Amino acid sequence: MDFTLSVEEREVRDWVRTFVQRELVPLEQEVLRRERAGQPGITGEELTALQLKAKESGFWGVQTPEEYGGMGLSAVMTALLEAELGRTFVPFRFGGAADNILFHANEEQKQRYLLPTISGERKSCFAITEPGAGSDARAIRTSAKKDGTDWIINGEKTFITGGNEADFVMVFAVTDPEKGADGGVTCFLVDRDAGWKSEYIDTMGEWGPAALVFEDVRVPETQILGEVGRGFELAMQWIGRGRYILPAHAIGSCERLISMAIEHANNRETFGQKIAERQAIQWMIADSGVELEALRWLVLHAAWQVDQGLDSRHAQSIAKLYGGQKANEIVDRVLQIHGGMGYTRELPVERWYRELRLLRIYEGTDEIQRRTIARNLLKGHVKIGGVLG
Repeated sequence: MDFTLSVEEREVRDWVRTFVQRELVPLEQEVLRRERAGQPGITGEELTALQLKAKESGFWGVQTPEEYGGMGLSAVMTALLEAELGRTFVPFRFGGAADNILFHANEEQKQRYLLPTISGERKSCFAITEPGAGSDARAIRTSAKKDGTDWIINGEKTFITGGNEADFVMVFAVTDPEKGADGGVTCFLVDRDAGWKSEYIDTMGEWGPAALVFEDVRVPETQILGEVGRGFELAMQWIGRGRYILPAHAIGSCERLISMAIEHANNRETFGQKIAERQAIQWMIADSGVELEALRWLVLHAAWQVDQGLDSRHAQSIAKLYGGQKANEIVDRVLQIHGGMGYTRELPVERWYRELRLLRIYEGTDEIQRRTIARNLLKGHVKIGGVLG
C-alpha cells in the first residue's frame, strides 16, 4: 500500500496550491468587502480572466476528457486539486468543464451545447429539484406533453445552481405519468430564449440559486437528451458523478481554518497566558486535526475506488456524510477559539461557517446519506470491512 504521490501528481498539486496563494488569496479582503455590500465576491469577467490565466498553464477542463481539450485527470487528482481550491473562499473554479450527462448528447447537440460549454461560450444548469421534490427526486411533477413533433413543458424547479446565469438548462420532466421515474421521465435541453424564466433565491450563504418557471415552453423533439423516458437514469448519473468532490473541497477549508485557529491561539493572551496553553483550546485543536485527517482518507479512498472502476457510491456517501458533519464542527470550534472577532464579518470565519453549512444539505442531505449507508449494510450490498474485508 503506497500513499506517495508521483512526481507528476505532486507537481500538479503544487501548481494549484501556488495559484491559489498568488492569485486568489490576495483577493479575499476585496471579496469580503463586496459581499458585505451585497455584491458578488468576484464578477463574471474577473472569474473568466482567472480561468484564462490558469489555462495558460494548461489547467483547463480538469476532468474533461483529453479528446475534448481537457486534462482528463483521475478522481484522486481531482480530489487533491479541489482540496487546494478549498483553502480560499474566493469563488473560483477551473474553466473547460461541462456536466457529465452532456457527453450523452448526439453529434448535433454536442456542437450546439457540449463544445460551447467546454469552451466557455455557453453556460448550463441542471434542473430536477422542485418545491415538492428535493431529496425525493422521484416525486417531480414538471410535465412535458407531446404536441406534434414538439413537447410543451410546464412546471417549476427550485434551488438550481447557476440558474440565473445559464443560457440553457437540462430540465427533467414527466413524459409518462403512469411510469414516473421508472421509464417516464425525460431530459430536455432548453435554451433560455425558449421562454423559461429564473428568479434569484436569497440564502444565508453567498450561494445564489434560482427558481425556474416553465409556462407552456415549447421545445422540439430534437432537444431530448438521451432517450424518451430514460431521463431519471441521467439525473442519477449527474447526482452521483462525484460526491467525493464536495467533502474534498471542505478538506482545504478545514486546513485553512485550523491554521487560523492555531495562529490565533499562539498569539492571543488572556489572564497573562496564551490561550494555546489552555486545555480547552488544545482539545479543540486536537479533535479538529484528527477529524481532518480522517476526512482526508475517506475522500481519497472514495476517489480511489472511482479510479479503480469500483462501485464507489457507498464510500462517497460515507465521505459526504462525515465531511459535512465534521467540517461544521471544525468551523464552529474555530469560531469559538476566535471569540467575538470570529463572529464578525471582518474575518472570513463566519463566512465559512455559513458556506460549510450547505454541505450537509445539497447533493444529498445527511439524512439521505444515512439512509443509503444503512440500506447498503442491512441488505448486504456492502460488508463491514469494505474492500479490505
